[in-house]
Amino acid sequence: MAYNHKSIEAKWQKHWDDNQVFKTEQKSTKPKYYVLDMFPYPSGTGLHVGHPEGYTATDILARYKRARGFNVLHPMGWDAFGLPAEQHALKTGVHPAKTTQDAIGNFRRQLKMIGFSYDWTREFATCDPSYYKWTQAIFLKLYEKGLAYQKEVPVNWCPELKTVLANEEVVEGKSERGGHPVYRVPMKQWMLKITAYAERLLKDLDDLDWPESTKELQRNWIGKSEGLQLKFKLEKGGDLEVFTTRPDTLFGATFMVIAPEHPLVEKITTPAQSAKVKAYQEQAGKKSEISRQEETKEKTGVFSGAFAINPANQEKIPVWIADYVMMGYGTGAVMAVPGHDERDHEFALAFHLPVIEVVEAPAKESEGAKTEGCFSGEGKSVNSGFITGKSSKEAKEAMILWAEKQGLGKRTIQYRLRDWLFSRQRYWGEPFPLIHVEGGGTQPLPINELPVVLPDVKSYEPSGTGESPLAAIHDWLNTKDSKTGKPAKRETDTMPGSAGSSWYFFRYCDPHNAADPFSPEAEKYWMPVDLYLGGPEHAVGHLLYARFWTKVLYDVGLATHHEPFKKLVHQGMILGEDGEKMSKSRGNVINPDDVVEKYGADTLRMYEMFMGPLERDKPWSTTAIEGVYRFAQRAWRVFVDDEGKPLFSDVPATPEDIKITHKTIKKVTEDIENLRFNTAISQMMIFINYFTKVEKRPISCLKPFVQLLAPFSPHLGEELWSILGEKSVLSYAPWPNFDPALAKDDVITIAVQVLGKTRATIEIEPGTDQAKVEELAKQVVAVSNQLAGKQIKKVIFVKDKILNFVVT
Repeated sequence: MAYNHKSIEAKWQKHWDDNQVFKTEQKSTKPKYYVLDMFPYPSGTGLHVGHPEGYTATDILARYKRARGFNVLHPMGWDAFGLPAEQHALKTGVHPAKTTQDAIGNFRRQLKMIGFSYDWTREFATCDPSYYKWTQAIFLKLYEKGLAYQKEVPVNWCPELKTVLANEEVVEGKSERGGHPVYRVPMKQWMLKITAYAERLLKDLDDLDWPESTKELQRNWIGKSEGLQLKFKLEKGGDLEVFTTRPDTLFGATFMVIAPEHPLVEKITTPAQSAKVKAYQEQAGKKSEISRQEETKEKTGVFSGAFAINPANQEKIPVWIADYVMMGYGTGAVMAVPGHDERDHEFALAFHLPVIEVVEAPAKESEGAKTEGCFSGEGKSVNSGFITGKSSKEAKEAMILWAEKQGLGKRTIQYRLRDWLFSRQRYWGEPFPLIHVEGGGTQPLPINELPVVLPDVKSYEPSGTGESPLAAIHDWLNTKDSKTGKPAKRETDTMPGSAGSSWYFFRYCDPHNAADPFSPEAEKYWMPVDLYLGGPEHAVGHLLYARFWTKVLYDVGLATHHEPFKKLVHQGMILGEDGEKMSKSRGNVINPDDVVEKYGADTLRMYEMFMGPLERDKPWSTTAIEGVYRFAQRAWRVFVDDEGKPLFSDVPATPEDIKITHKTIKKVTEDIENLRFNTAISQMMIFINYFTKVEKRPISCLKPFVQLLAPFSPHLGEELWSILGEKSVLSYAPWPNFDPALAKDDVITIAVQVLGKTRATIEIEPGTDQAKVEELAKQVVAVSNQLAGKQIKKVIFVKDKILNFVVT
C-alpha cells in the first residue's frame, strides 16, 4: 500500500478539528507551557514557504510539551489593523474589512492544511470590536497615568501613502512599503511616553533569555548616555543649552550646530541670513529623519549669523544650522568639537571651520581615528586650561563639577529613545476612546461606552491633507458628552497597527472574557510566554512596545509579570532557490499550497526543519525536498508492505534494536529541547535506515519511534499510531523514555593530527582519558612515522573529538 499523503492528511485534520483535540484546558494541575508565534499580517497574497518555518518549530515544541505532561497554550490570531491591510485594500478597491476577512480565511486554511496544533477556539483578530474594546481600555490606562498626550511634532509624512509613518517604516528616505518619498512635516499627533520607562526597559534586558544581538539592538535604541547639560550664552542675549557625553572636550568646541526645527532658529537668525536659513529649513523638511542621520551623506548646513560664547575659554563661536542634528535627541543643539567627533569634523572640513586638538591619543590608539585630524577616543587632555594633563575620565568629572559650581550646567542622564508616535490619520485602525467636548477640552470615555466602533463606510481613502477620513463621517464624528450632555466631537485619528500587537499575548490567556481584557487568574497562570518565536526585524519596534505595555499593565495591577517573553528565538529566512529573498518581483516565491499538493504537509514541515539550524538563513531546494519525501515513504514502508499488511510484530527486540531505539529517543528528545530540529531528523533517518534492513521488526521499537516522528510529521505519526493498533490519538500519549546506559555509543571515531593535519583516525570508548588515547594513537603506523625523530612539544586533546600532537 503506497503512502498517500493527501488522504492521510485530510483524515487527521478533520479528526483534530471535529474533536477539538488541541483545545487548551483553562484550569489544570499540570505545569503550563505557553509557546507563541508572532502573529501574522493577513495579506491577500497568503503564505509563502518562509512563513511555516517558525510556525513548524513552535508546533513541534507544543506537541512535544503536551506529550511531556504540560498544559500547552499554542494559539494563533491575526494582526489585522494598520497600514499593510489598508494599502492592499486601496490597491484592490475593496473595503479593508472585506479584504482582511478574506485574507484571514485564506491564511487559516493554509495553516490548517499544514497541520499546526493551534487552539483555534482562542483565535481573534485585532480588528474585532470585542478585541479592540480592550485595546482602547488599555489606552485609557496609559492616558490616566499621563503616558498619552497630544503634541505637534515633526513626523514622517508620505504624500503617496497619505499617512504618517513610524521611523522603522522609513528606509533611506522612502516608505518601506512601496518605496515612496517621505518628508518631515510638523503635525499634531498622539504620543505615548515610552521614555518614562527607558531605564526599566534597559535594565530588565539583562534578565531575559533573548539573543544577545537583539538585546544589544534595544540597548542602542534606548541609548543611555551620562554626561553634562550645559548652557552657552548667546552673544545677543539668552542661552543655548546642549547635552554632551564628552565635557572633557569643551575647550575644543569651535562652533555650535542646532537642528533646523529648533525653536531658537527664528530668534537668533540675523536678517542677512534669514532667506538662506528659510530655504535650508524647507530643504531639510523634505528629508526623512533616517536619511538625515546617514553617516555617509555629505554634510549640509547654513550659518545663522549668531554667535555663542564658549564658557570654558570665553571664545566667540558661530552658531550653524544643520540637518545632521535632530530636535528629538538631547536638546536639539550640539557643541561641535571637530577635533574629536567624526560628524563635527566632516562639517568643519566642509565649511572651513577651525579644528583644535584637546585630547591626545595614546600612541597605541592613534590609529583608531577614522579620519585624519580627528580622534574620537579617550586619552589625555591638552590645550584645555585647568584640566590639561588629566585623563579623559578625570577631565570629564572635573568639568562636570566645575560647570555645576559655576551654575552653568548639571550632571545628566539622557536617552536616545524618544516618545512613541501613536496616531495615524487613516481609517483602518482602532479609534481613540476620546472626545473633544465643546468648551470642556479632551475627555476620556468611560469604560461602559467602549468599544468606540470603527464606522462602516464606503469611502476610506486618506484625505491627502493629513486629516483622517473619519473627520468626514459626520454621523459618527458628532456626539455628546454622556456626563454633561454638551456637544462633542470624537477624536478622528486612529491608533497604529502596533497598538493591537502590543498586548495580544495577554488576551490569548482569556480570549472570551467580556468583562475584562483577561482575568487575573488566567494571566497569573499563563504569563509570561515561555517561548516567543519570530523575525529579528521586530527588535526595536514590536518587541520594545510589547515590553513597555506589559510594564504599564504591571504598574496598574493588571499583570503579575513585568516582562512578556521569557525566552525569545529568531528563525532565519528561507530564501528562494536563487539564494535571494523571496519576492514577487524576483519571481522566486514558492507557494506552500503547491508544495503540499505534491509532497504533503508532513514533508513540507520536515524539510523546513531539515534545511539547517533554525536561526540561519537557508535557500530552498526542490532536490532536497524530494529527499525528505523519500524518507517519509521509507518510514511508511518500514511499517506496512505494498498490500497494507503489517511488517512488525510482537517479537523480542535484539540488543542492536534496543540500542538504536534508545539512542534515537535520547537524541530526538535533547534536540527538540534545544531546538536542533535538523539533527533530530537526521537521527530518525538513521533509525529508519537501520530498520529497513531488519527482517523482524519489533513493535516495542517502532512504537516509540512513531511518537518521536509525530511532532515533526503529525499526520503520518497519527496514521502509523493507528496502524500499530492504538485507539486513542497520539497527540497526548506520554513521551517515550530512554535508558542512558543503552543510549551510549559503544565506540566513537576521533581524528589524530600531527601539527594540525589529520594523519589517522582511531576508535575509542566514549570518555576515554587522554593518556589512553595518546597510547592508542602512537600505535598507528601513520602517526608513529610522523612522530619519529621529533620532539612532542605539546598535545592538544579535546575529549571524544580530537588529538593533536604539536612537534618540533
